[in-house]
Amino acid sequence: MTGATLDSGALIAFERGSPRMLALVERATDRGLRLAVPAGVVAQTWRGGRQARLSRLLRAPSAEIVPLDELAARAAGVLCGRTGIADVVDASVVVCARERNHQVVSCDPDDLLALDPTLRVAVP
Repeated sequence: MTGATLDSGALIAFERGSPRMLALVERATDRGLRLAVPAGVVAQTWRGGRQARLSRLLRAPSAEIVPLDELAARAAGVLCGRTGIADVVDASVVVCARERNHQVVSCDPDDLLALDPTLRVAVP
């Protein structure tokens, strides 16, 4: 594994102090692994104000906020069209993980596995 792509549930679990999620991020960071967070995931979870833990994670050197550029947007759209699933943020998580050969960290793997049954998913 070269790193992990985090979805909204993973970020929410991290912000809430989930011991499993905190440990997962710590292990990944200690091993020098990259943590990718698609920009749409940030939009789904960021509410401003008192999100200090999440803010630190997003600014960490191991974290990469992945923009939804035209190429990624088209790939996510094709994936949605192919599967009949409309959630473009989930599709962007799958595209991001595929591009980086990452596993996905998700509290709700069923939605992601519906987009790609071969996806490697860890539940925090």
